[in-house]
Amino acid sequence: MSSSAYVKLVEKSKQQSITLDDVEKLIRYYKEITSKTGEQLGWKYGSAAFPYSIERRESKELKYYELKGSDQGYHYILVGVGSEFNSENTTQVQIVLPDGATHGDKGKAVEFSKFLAKQLNGELHLFNGRIMYYYKR
Repeated sequence: MSSSAYVKLVEKSKQQSITLDDVEKLIRYYKEITSKTGEQLGWKYGSAAFPYSIERRESKELKYYELKGSDQGYHYILVGVGSEFNSENTTQVQIVLPDGATHGDKGKAVEFSKFLAKQLNGELHLFNGRIMYYYKR
């Protein structure tokens, strides 16, 4: 059964709306900074921290990114904007663990969700229903 986490943009967030292109920039930035951490440590941490390729998917109604696992133990994570991936300009990012996602995918999705929430000063609704606040209250 698939499950979702949401990064909701609130009044105190850095921005009030987000597009799929904005999300792609954040994914690429995350991949870049994890690789740089690995360079500083002297090993390929980037591929361990983010073992996914980024593929944009579109159909008539849906637009999202599929983070496709490149290592054994990681299958995929879906990332889009809006509650149904169908709004071009919305106030939340949705991270989905579809059927077939592994425990490794869930761990990486939680880490990435926290990163997004911190970058956006958003409100993170985790897969387990808990809420984390990344903005000043």
